[in-house]
Amino acid sequence: MIRMIQSSSASHAKSYFSDALQKSDYYINDQELKGEFHGRLAERLGLKGGADKNSFFALCENFNPVTGKQLTPRNKDDRTVGYDINFHCPKSVSIVHALSKDDHILKAFQSAVNETMLDIEADSQTRVRKRGQYEDRETKELLWGEFTHQTARPVDGSVPDPHLHSHCFVFNCTWDDTEKEIKAGKFRDIKRDMPYYQSRFHKRLADNLTDAGYNIRRTDKSFELEGVPKSAIELFSKRTDEIGQFAKEKGITDAKALSELGAKTRAKKQKGLGMDELKTEWRKQIKEQANYEPGDESATIRFGPKKGNDKAIAANSIDHALKHCFERASVIADRRFLATAYRHSLGNRNVSLDEITDSFKTDSRFIHVREKSQSMCTHKAVLVEEQRMVQLARQGQNRFYPLYTETPALNPMLNKQQANAVSHVLTTSHQTSIIRGAAGTGKTTIMTEAKQHFEAAGKKLFVVAPTADASRGVLVMEGFENAETVAKLLQDKELQASLKNQVLWVDEAGLLGTTDMTALLSIADKQNARLILGGDTRQHSSVVRGDALRILNTVGGIKSAEVTKIHRQQNVNHRAAVEDLSKGNVKNAFIKLSSIGAIKNVDPLKPNEALVEDYINGIKDKKTVLVVSPTHAQGNAVTDEIRDALRENGLIGKKQIKASKLENLNFTEAQKSDRRNFAKGQKIQFSQNVPKIKRGSIWSVSDITETDIIINNQDNRQQTLPLNRAMAFDVYRQSEISLSKGDKIRITRNSFDNDSKRLNNGQTLEVSSVTKKGKVVLTNEAGKAIYTLDGDFGHINHAYCSTSHSSQGKTVDRVLISQPSATFTATDAKQFYVSVSRGKESATIYTDDRVALLEYASEIGDRQSAIELVGSRLSHVEIVQHMERNHDNHSKEHQQAKENLNNTKPKERDYEPEL
Repeated sequence: MIRMIQSSSASHAKSYFSDALQKSDYYINDQELKGEFHGRLAERLGLKGGADKNSFFALCENFNPVTGKQLTPRNKDDRTVGYDINFHCPKSVSIVHALSKDDHILKAFQSAVNETMLDIEADSQTRVRKRGQYEDRETKELLWGEFTHQTARPVDGSVPDPHLHSHCFVFNCTWDDTEKEIKAGKFRDIKRDMPYYQSRFHKRLADNLTDAGYNIRRTDKSFELEGVPKSAIELFSKRTDEIGQFAKEKGITDAKALSELGAKTRAKKQKGLGMDELKTEWRKQIKEQANYEPGDESATIRFGPKKGNDKAIAANSIDHALKHCFERASVIADRRFLATAYRHSLGNRNVSLDEITDSFKTDSRFIHVREKSQSMCTHKAVLVEEQRMVQLARQGQNRFYPLYTETPALNPMLNKQQANAVSHVLTTSHQTSIIRGAAGTGKTTIMTEAKQHFEAAGKKLFVVAPTADASRGVLVMEGFENAETVAKLLQDKELQASLKNQVLWVDEAGLLGTTDMTALLSIADKQNARLILGGDTRQHSSVVRGDALRILNTVGGIKSAEVTKIHRQQNVNHRAAVEDLSKGNVKNAFIKLSSIGAIKNVDPLKPNEALVEDYINGIKDKKTVLVVSPTHAQGNAVTDEIRDALRENGLIGKKQIKASKLENLNFTEAQKSDRRNFAKGQKIQFSQNVPKIKRGSIWSVSDITETDIIINNQDNRQQTLPLNRAMAFDVYRQSEISLSKGDKIRITRNSFDNDSKRLNNGQTLEVSSVTKKGKVVLTNEAGKAIYTLDGDFGHINHAYCSTSHSSQGKTVDRVLISQPSATFTATDAKQFYVSVSRGKESATIYTDDRVALLEYASEIGDRQSAIELVGSRLSHVEIVQHMERNHDNHSKEHQQAKENLNNTKPKERDYEPEL
């Protein structure tokens, strides 16, 4: 792992040196190694030898330790002094290093650190602001002090755990060879690309260890050494566990905040133990607590039987990254793509970083475009798909005679915008039309009115939506009894045939990706059906690749009827704020929300206290209340506190049962095709029939071999997981959920109860009773429909707090938005708009940093399309011709790309990403 932490003042940097970097009474005897200065700028300044205190402090004060001269022109008190880029070994590597008799692992680690720091140095830049210039210039010179430590901070007075890691403190200065002076560096792009550097570091370290004789086992975050027991790894994770517990108690979930917790929770330094004494203590702990007899681990596991390496070539890693990255994005930064490809190659020494990089650069399937400070890429098959989608929509323009040459008499209760939208779809000659309606503008009212006039013109209206909750739930309740999911329509040939010469209306069309949208346009074309797309491009888009509705509207030029007058919100300022958000005016919305006290400042150590109190008061007032948060982790923390408060107030039962909860790991198909992503105990549920396995059945991962994933069902029947049928199954992590009478729960997958009654993904129900045998009885909001589930049903979660994705389309009296700074990385304009617009009576935002919240909430959040990236550089015909010319050399790659990107069979999706 690599973390990058900013040091914002000289005093902060000095304190950090004294407390965390230097060899002092905590880092005693031979535990730690002497710090060293590195980098081309260090050579330029004449810094040689160790990174001693005086030299480090002089650099913190912006002076050259050798000459005493000031380094950069500006020397403000609050200047950024530098960045601590710290590199961490996997725990198993630290353990083997600590128990081995030489320093071969240390050398492998330091080599990987040094090479990665040279990568970072090669990317260094400075700002150019002289003589009207406003640009950034490459400098390729940095100065950093490297401090390598072999132990972690102690926990609760115990001896420190083995933990090989290195702090590379990079000072905020670089040499501008054009201007011939030392200037402050520009580190924003380096911080942005940290996942890229981390993947390169992991690959180098893994390759070095493989060369040293070890077998590598990839994990979800990095890798471990084969042969080191899991019990030993868990034993020496005391510091990690301590930070995790502190974060849980304080509701901290953001990755950046978590990375800074180490400094905030440091234990006091200890004296008196050298490495020999520590090794004796570590062996004792392993033997007593991990039930494992330690020895010289480097000797016992280093030269064991080698695993059979795949015949890896760089193209394999590129193909994996292609399939993984372009499942959920049409455009991706080159370095994010490469980070995925590098990671896929971990543990296989047959392919190098340079080979992967060169393969990517020369692969004719990709289009690379330089945008500002980074190179972006798309896949030609993605571009072809988007162009096909736009072409289908455009070729339907002026295809029909209007159903009405003049607008018929409409319901006088419609406002002008609603009436214009109805008129638009009744009088258009275009096959495809769009109604863009902001949240709360009455889009369902428009559908209801239009339906009457379609039927009067002899046309039948078919309504579909992307999610089961929207189609079989909300739309059915609104009077569209036959509403279905988009997935159902795409799979059902008879349903498609019934559209012949009729009208298809897609609600929440903004949730469709390009693949499904293209399929719908193809069906409409084949069936000669009119297609109406209703949605809001400022709300959330699809989880899968492509903001299809926005592309059709802005790139494809498909005209839309705009409905912006909002009716949902009762408070005039709240309604005006939602209107601002629907237009992208986040700052104006903040001002209005602040004026009515809708933004509450909270204690960062007690971020949920006020929210929970307001939630309980809302329930007591007989109001419908929903909590929304950008991340699942924060939502879980809020839910726990809400349930405690509900129990204290007698609003849910005191008796609880434990039921099974299945959390979808949301693997891409590429991840599901790679056996290294699986772990024993994971649950596999099939959404399609495969040989010897029925649709809907749930299996457990029982074993993982060199070649196969072995799964067992509840009858203990054993099968091999068909990794080549990744579309047919989903992977879950099993945990527990506590249920009491009165609990609100949400169904998390389309399924059936014990009596074969349909349950829709997203459906909200209430626990009416729980039994000693683990049965759970549920009722709907009206208290009429009754469902019975077994305790191992799994696809349920508490419904007190949801992400904005899953709340889209819902309406409640009061919405409470949990938005502490820990959630800001998942915050953007779409998330904020959807969240604030859910409430009729009120919306309240709880945050510990309203200034930063405004900054994050102002980020648009639109994903770039391939068409927008490429512009007019290549036409559809040119791309197809290019692919055909290269068919002989890349036929397999192109065929695989087509299968991966264009021939995906649709399935009902959650449309709620894990954050």
